[in-house]
Amino acid sequence: MAIHEKTLIDADHVLTTDKLVIDGVDVSGHWNTMILPRTLTDYDDSFEAKIQRLGGGDNVHRCWQCGSCTNSCTMYAQNTDFNPRYWIYLTRLGLKEEILKDKDIIWQCVSCNKCTNICPKDVRPEGVMKALAHWIEEEGHRPKSNSTVFDEEFTRQCIVRGRIEDMEVLTGYFGKTDQAHGLLDALRKLSWFRLAVFRQTKLSDLLNGRMMKFLNRMPFGASLRMGLAMLFKPRTKSWGRTGEVLAQYVKEQKELAHG
Repeated sequence: MAIHEKTLIDADHVLTTDKLVIDGVDVSGHWNTMILPRTLTDYDDSFEAKIQRLGGGDNVHRCWQCGSCTNSCTMYAQNTDFNPRYWIYLTRLGLKEEILKDKDIIWQCVSCNKCTNICPKDVRPEGVMKALAHWIEEEGHRPKSNSTVFDEEFTRQCIVRGRIEDMEVLTGYFGKTDQAHGLLDALRKLSWFRLAVFRQTKLSDLLNGRMMKFLNRMPFGASLRMGLAMLFKPRTKSWGRTGEVLAQYVKEQKELAHG
């Protein structure tokens, strides 16, 4: 099916003239824009199958290009360059280079699922957007998102020890992202952390001179347990072999997804 939106045509393939005369006939007006034909050769006929193997892209082959996804899209209403129908079309044709032209906006999907709810063929376009975003990350066309870094650190601890240690997750996450230089600096900058401390300790009691009442609310026990957990990493009992099996399974699934 042809993609006919003018905004999706490369500028160097569009010819516009104020006055157009062909064989002595003035065809100006609605005929003042012409699109040069082009032949596509740089396609990957295995690309659709690759996206299907990534989480969310299973049903991309069902798309019949009705446009319901884009018409209902929250992001398309804000930015007409965000076009799920177009990217699904490119995925099915294997035009990876065309998709990479929009690598900086595909990740902006807000997962409102309007497209998935309205899709008459159960393509689940929201999942396809996530699959494309993951493919772009894994191929190195964009740096890993902060959510991916967090997921990797969380998963690493689960596989190694069968459980997580909160402070290690945070230190590992902040250590691999550029949001802040060090955990303490990050916590100092985060307004939600300051608010949590204020609500938990009732800092207002301290400010009003009620020292004992303030101390009674201080989470000394929890702080001590967190400190010990940083030194003696928590681990699920008899986890060793289970962790190895889980790590092997994750490895096999990644290899399967990448064909």
